[in-house]
Amino acid sequence: MIPSRALLVGATFLLAVLLYVDRICISTAKDGITVDLGLTDKQFGWVLSAFALGYALFQTPSGWLADRFGPRRVLTFVVALWSLFTGLTGWVIGYVSMLVVRFLFGAGEAGGFPCMARAIYSWVPMKERGQVTGINFSGGRIGGALALVLIPWMIQAMGWRNMFHVLMLVGGVWAVAWYAWFRDDPASHPRISPDELNYILTHRQEGRPESRLSARMLLRSSNMWLAMAQYFCSNFTFFFMLSWLFPYLKKTYNLDPVTAGWYSASTFIAGACGNVVAGRVIDLIYRSGKWRLSRQLPAIIGFALAAVGVVIGAQMDTVGLAVFWLSVAVFGADMTLAPSWAFCTDIGRQHSGAVSGTMNMAGNLGSFVTTLAFPYLLDWTRTHVTFFYIAAGLNVMAAVLWLGVKPEQPLEEK
Repeated sequence: MIPSRALLVGATFLLAVLLYVDRICISTAKDGITVDLGLTDKQFGWVLSAFALGYALFQTPSGWLADRFGPRRVLTFVVALWSLFTGLTGWVIGYVSMLVVRFLFGAGEAGGFPCMARAIYSWVPMKERGQVTGINFSGGRIGGALALVLIPWMIQAMGWRNMFHVLMLVGGVWAVAWYAWFRDDPASHPRISPDELNYILTHRQEGRPESRLSARMLLRSSNMWLAMAQYFCSNFTFFFMLSWLFPYLKKTYNLDPVTAGWYSASTFIAGACGNVVAGRVIDLIYRSGKWRLSRQLPAIIGFALAAVGVVIGAQMDTVGLAVFWLSVAVFGADMTLAPSWAFCTDIGRQHSGAVSGTMNMAGNLGSFVTTLAFPYLLDWTRTHVTFFYIAAGLNVMAAVLWLGVKPEQPLEEK
């Protein structure tokens, strides 16, 4: 019999795949969208940033809702909401309507990972937390790879507008299935075995029932500020891969859409591997009794790899070498995700949704900056190298920030 928590991981993994397919498909549809709507590259950058802004601003509220009402109801709602606006993207008629729809799409997607974090807190034992978090984020990277390979084919077969409509239906199916199967508390699940329930309750992290989350509690926590700052740096690098990598490779190396998609997809596979490796390393170090090091070491190594990868990748004259080094950068950047989200669950406990959402809000302000920084820096400096050097500097700074984190110190303590 498959353990219920394994089914939970499978469901959230598939959701992460869908989340990134829905997010990245607009980049692969860039040519058709800009031609049909008459958009410039800078306007398209603002379309991408509208998503990032909506995604950032609604992170903490979505996480708070998951803590307050449970990930069963809240995750069902946010998946249905972002799927609706995925479909509405296929009906936009101009620049302004595209900005509005993508902002609201981002607001809907904002609840995805904070709700997953809250579900993991209730269902997953501490010693499995790193691996589960890594598996979930690897799903996002696999979703990105699938999008870069499959979406160009879907666009050729049915047009970019109908592609968005099909993805809307897929999201609706997932939302219905999640609500039917999941329960916020494993003790309430009708199909969980007594042995598994006892194992979960014995080994999961328990919160403080009397603790209430406040803005003051978030703002006075040094752990919270460190988590936010390093995640801003991480997303500055990764969101380039999410938003501009496909058009960058296509234009810089004169590639056709399908070839550009395959090259871009390889960086996402590297990211998936980085997530799985980091998750495994986290749990191995944690089981040796070194809680703090289990979060710090994978993150510091990851940021170092990301800094090296973006600097060398920017110098390459051939697409193969450029993609290899950018894949190293993505592998490294994604090594930082599992420790980041495990860290938020460590310090947030029953407030894991709001805490992880707050970190992700700061991270996606980095995404917002990235979507605009790449085209504007290219215009101002006439070279893409400037952007990559800034990304490398932020990665180095983030590695240093990780030296100060204290996962054993809950949010209630400064």
